[in-house]
Amino acid sequence: MTTFPAATPQEYDAQQDAGTVDGINTDVLRAAVDAAFDTTVAQLKDLVAIPGIAWPSFDPAPLDASAEAVASLVRAAGIGDVRILRCDKEDGTPGGPAVVARREAAPGKPTILLYAHHDVQPPGDPALWESEPFTAVERDGRLYGRGAADDKAGIMAHIAAYGAVTRLLGDDFGLGVTLFFEGEEEAGSPTFRTFLEAHRELLRADVIVVADSSNWKVGVPALTTSLRGLVDGTIEVQVLDHAVHSGMFGGPVLDAPTLLSRLIATLHDDDGSVAIAGLVGRDETAVDLTEAEYRADASVLDGVQLAGTGTIASRLWTKPALSIIGFDAPAVSVASNTLLPRARAKFSLRLAPGQDPAEAMEAVRRHVETHAPFGARVTFTPGESGNAFQTDTGSAAAGLAMWALGEAWGVPAVEMGIGGSIPFISDLTELYPEVQILVTGVEDPDSRAHSANESLHLGDFRNAVVAEALLLARLNSEGLR
Repeated sequence: MTTFPAATPQEYDAQQDAGTVDGINTDVLRAAVDAAFDTTVAQLKDLVAIPGIAWPSFDPAPLDASAEAVASLVRAAGIGDVRILRCDKEDGTPGGPAVVARREAAPGKPTILLYAHHDVQPPGDPALWESEPFTAVERDGRLYGRGAADDKAGIMAHIAAYGAVTRLLGDDFGLGVTLFFEGEEEAGSPTFRTFLEAHRELLRADVIVVADSSNWKVGVPALTTSLRGLVDGTIEVQVLDHAVHSGMFGGPVLDAPTLLSRLIATLHDDDGSVAIAGLVGRDETAVDLTEAEYRADASVLDGVQLAGTGTIASRLWTKPALSIIGFDAPAVSVASNTLLPRARAKFSLRLAPGQDPAEAMEAVRRHVETHAPFGARVTFTPGESGNAFQTDTGSAAAGLAMWALGEAWGVPAVEMGIGGSIPFISDLTELYPEVQILVTGVEDPDSRAHSANESLHLGDFRNAVVAEALLLARLNSEGLR
């Protein structure tokens, strides 16, 4: 058996000829993935056709059908212990159906849990789609459709990798494998913590792979090593007891939307940096984007200046970012000449790794109450919160993952952050403090998850399956050491 050190960019070239694990080299494993790849893509297309949306305003029947379809695929992959489980929400209504399958570890072998989610975002305005959102269509090497990337491709990557390794190793494969395919992630995972507590032993593992992130770019794989945390809430400004005529009373008092706008303006400095005292942030990142790359990926209009200071990557991953994501005020089409007594906005604050969410929420409260314009009455209502995440890049699992990604793509993998949040990871780390968590993904900067014309790069998808198969094979042969 050959033992490989974790691949780094400096070591990578020296390792190109060291690709054999348990007698399986990368080419053999890639051939096994390739032999089943057309079937894998066809199964992914079938999953895309099921509009399983976990939001309360949508029919739950397609979501149940999605869970049943995923369970059937897992059984076909050779795991007999497959269950569809759910927990109730706080209001007593049932949570989304999760598919859980488990293959017990052989004596002395570790267990890996492979996570993805089968529910999807609503399609949004159909006029913005170039093809039907729930009909998967291949164009120019990409597969288009809602859920094609986020995150039904994550499910198929797990199933396809497991199938490739078990076909090659047969009885020599003793790694414990648990598949956990959530059914309500896009609705905020409302029963995730309850689900973990109810099935704590069933889901216990030594390594967890969360396949719900992105790669650095097409052709360059990445391990996501940091995620920002999140707090949100509402800010209400009140200046009058009731609405009054803007002509009769306007002038001596400013209306609530105007004063709320002035308050919102204090949340950022002149350069666009978040101006709330007490928030943490740092500049160091392993890789960076150019301004041109960011502008293209984010569709920034010509002439719009970028906000903040430091590298683009640090502004995306390791510094706070605050957005106003909702504003309660009359629509222009129904506006009257009235001084409005109150106005309300919802904020979303992304937190840098190392930031305590409770302290961040209190910092926002202090700021808006201190900066109340013209003595307006300010009411702060806290909302949801979630912790940031930072991978232990020195862990055995992280080293194996970086090696596997580099082998599969043929170029060194990079460590990258994600500006978004996956709050349930903090639940995993709290309930399983010894577990090694890896955040991987099949998306790229042009996947447009949550947007119209969501898509998956099929070449990178194939590489993602190979990388995970290599990870499973090596964990089976060497364990965590």
